[in-house]
Amino acid sequence: MALFSAGKVGLLLAATGVAHFVVPERFAELTKQAFPEDTDQWVQRNGAAETAIGLALMARPLRKGGKLALVGYLGWLGYNAANVAQSG
Repeated sequence: MALFSAGKVGLLLAATGVAHFVVPERFAELTKQAFPEDTDQWVQRNGAAETAIGLALMARPLRKGGKLALVGYLGWLGYNAANVAQSG
């Protein structure tokens, strides 16, 4: 059994996504690095995205799309964080 199977990563990602709604203050500082404006809304948006991607990774029929979504999501977060760092 793989240490980091797609299903396990999906479970962890979905749990992290839900945590954005349960304890949003824990994600505010990190989220602010990529989204300095409307940070509270972005905490919720990111939580929703992570939950959805995590669930897709857990469901075998949706796994391929979940993997693509995860790569796109991580790239998009990195792009926003890099742009904020350059401008600020």
